[in-house]
Amino acid sequence: MTEISAIVAELRDRAGKGAARATRREGKVPGVIYGAKQAPVCFAIDPRIIWAELRKPGFKTRLFDIDLGAGGKHRCLARDVQFNPVTDQPIHIDMMRVSADAVVHVKVPVHVINADKSPGVKRGGVVSIDLHEVEVTCAPVNIPADITIDLAGMDIGASVHVNQLGLPAGVTPYHVGAAATVVSIAPPTVQRAETAEAPAAG
Repeated sequence: MTEISAIVAELRDRAGKGAARATRREGKVPGVIYGAKQAPVCFAIDPRIIWAELRKPGFKTRLFDIDLGAGGKHRCLARDVQFNPVTDQPIHIDMMRVSADAVVHVKVPVHVINADKSPGVKRGGVVSIDLHEVEVTCAPVNIPADITIDLAGMDIGASVHVNQLGLPAGVTPYHVGAAATVVSIAPPTVQRAETAEAPAAG
C-alpha cells in the first residue's frame, strides 16, 4: 500500500494570475486541486511544506491528504511543481484528486541495489539503466513507492525486462512492452589492453 502524507494548506477563493501573484507576495505557494469530475479548488501552501515533501522519496508516487479546513479534505497525487528559473523556489503546485475506485497512471522510479555484488560489475561491466521510470496503471492505494532491481549475481550481458519486475498484484505496466529492457550489465566501454613497452635501445 502506498504511503499517505497528511498536509495542511489554505483555501484560496480566487483563481488567476493576479491572485497567484498575491499569494506569492504573502510568502506562500499557490496551487490547484483538480480531477475526479469535481470543480478545481485553489489553495495556498507554505513552501517549507513543499520542500519537506520533495526531500522524501517518491514525491509523485505518494498520496496526499490535503486539509483545507472549511474547504474539506482532498486525497491527491502530486502532478507537477513549477520552480522559478532564477531562484529555484517553488511557484506553483498541481495536485490531482483521486477517489478510492479510481485507476491512475503513475511513473514509478527505478532503483538498483547491490551493484557491488554483481560479478559483471566486478569485471568492469557497466550498469545501464534503460528505463529510469516505469509507467504503471493501478488503484491509488496500490501505487509502488519504487521499483527495486537487485544486481547481485548478474554478469555481463544479463538484463532485467519489464515482465521480470515482479510488480505487486493490481499493478500493470502502461505504454511499455513486456520485453522492454529496464536494466542491463553492459560490457566495458573501453577494453583495457596491457601493453608492454619495448626496452629503449642502448
